[in-house]
Amino acid sequence: MKKFGSFLSSALVLLTVELCLVCGDITDGNTEHLKREHSLMKPYQGVGSNPSSQWDFWGSTLVTSSYVRLTPDERSKQGSIWNTVPCHLKDWEMHVQFKVHGSGKKNLHGDGIAIWYTKDRLHPGPVFGNKDQYLGLAIFLDTFRNDLHGMDRSFPYISAMVNNGSVSYDHGKDGRSSELGGCSAEIRNRDHDTYLAIRYSKGRLTVMVDVDDKNEWRECIDIGGVRLPTGYYFGASAATGDLSDNHDIISMKLYQLMVEHTPEEENLDWTKIEPSVSLLKSPKDNIDDPTGNFRGTPLTGWKVFLLLLCALLGIVVCAVVGAVVFQKRQERNKRFY
Repeated sequence: MKKFGSFLSSALVLLTVELCLVCGDITDGNTEHLKREHSLMKPYQGVGSNPSSQWDFWGSTLVTSSYVRLTPDERSKQGSIWNTVPCHLKDWEMHVQFKVHGSGKKNLHGDGIAIWYTKDRLHPGPVFGNKDQYLGLAIFLDTFRNDLHGMDRSFPYISAMVNNGSVSYDHGKDGRSSELGGCSAEIRNRDHDTYLAIRYSKGRLTVMVDVDDKNEWRECIDIGGVRLPTGYYFGASAATGDLSDNHDIISMKLYQLMVEHTPEEENLDWTKIEPSVSLLKSPKDNIDDPTGNFRGTPLTGWKVFLLLLCALLGIVVCAVVGAVVFQKRQERNKRFY
């Protein structure tokens, strides 16, 4: 039984270590450094089409001293703004302050904003004002429901998609077939500031929102196994169709996360990485089934912890049962002598 007690103590130590690792994935407390060459802030100096500009814009985009308006509250508009400097950071966090507002009543507004980290920039197209079948990461702030059968979620809806250039965004299904995860968030016509945070660190993508004037982040997406190269561009775009809204970017601030990597990771050519996600199942399986059962959400830190706890409890139960059975057999064997 002493051996069993030692085993149990070791198991509890391992569980504590695993719990610390899980918590570290959510709030790792890395030192952050603002990278001004990748940040867009008032009064928006360095924005324009001259060779020294760090940000360039297209379409209906209007740059003022207080905001960058990607689209006005008018039908059939597209606009975008893009960083002209490729990002070579392996670990980063982007904070976006934005505002979506307009005169349209409930469900009579659209279409939304997209935040991009892609190989190409300034390529207009049908996906919130940007090209389809892109290479890289997109975060969609979708304010209009196209899929009338998908009533299990409320809009506006924030989702993430990683593309290797071969997948098309399905507007008719609100991007469900390629969505990695998402959440509903009331981002429209708010009287206070609204924020979005996108963190990519050590293969983990985390998206958080602060839209309730509480000055605190709420987790929206947290998924591991994400591979993104360096050397891509940050940007933002928006589009309106038959319905419209003002889509404003107030600021985009990029922070470098100081994270240690293994020697193998440091020697890797990060510019050659193909955008991808290692999932338990294909993103195409994210579509609801006919019975109305919605897909499972990505494994967050707490879900991993619960799985580890259940596994440990199973091991402990098996060990206890094994010890009892062994003791009974020993006693039975003694009776035969």
